[in-house]
Amino acid sequence: MPFAKIIILQDDIAEVMINDGVEIDMDMVHQYHEFLLSHLKAPFSLLINKINSYTYDFQAQLEIATIKEINVMAVVAYSRVTKVATETLASYPRNDEWKLKIFSGRDEALCWLVDEQSRLTN
Repeated sequence: MPFAKIIILQDDIAEVMINDGVEIDMDMVHQYHEFLLSHLKAPFSLLINKINSYTYDFQAQLEIATIKEINVMAVVAYSRVTKVATETLASYPRNDEWKLKIFSGRDEALCWLVDEQSRLTN
């Protein structure tokens, strides 16, 4: 995808890194959701690696990650500003509330995701 790097870590877990300086719009949200649905086994979980700085337009803020196939999301926030921005985005009203946890390190986030995904099969 031209605005992001998505790495399939397992058939039901992907790591997402949005490119630096991008403003996510609705077309990008649709491309993102289509990619996830066509490349992952549902229900799937996402490791959102906020290594870069990016923004969302208003409509994209409301629509991002609203597909029912998402089990949980682990967000790796490397700064307090990123953590607060993620908490704000997660607090927006949606039909289905996000199942999200914020971490300061990638390894811890990935371990949590793997554990959450394994609960689905047990």
